[in-house]
Amino acid sequence: MSPVNNIVNINGATAEELATTLSGIGLKKAQALVNYRKEHGPFTQIEDVTAVKGIGMSLVERNRSRIAL
Repeated sequence: MSPVNNIVNINGATAEELATTLSGIGLKKAQALVNYRKEHGPFTQIEDVTAVKGIGMSLVERNRSRIAL
């Protein structure tokens, strides 16, 4: 059984893609990520997503292996 690619680019993915791929991220938080990205530009580090309301380091750590820049 081959592994499934569960990696999402947080600078290019749609809210739906983010919500589907990331653990603990629903459509509301995913849309907040997209809105933040549109307003402030691309994320330069994975940890930058903690600037979005409702997203903390524990959520980042849980999803670190699934996030690409």
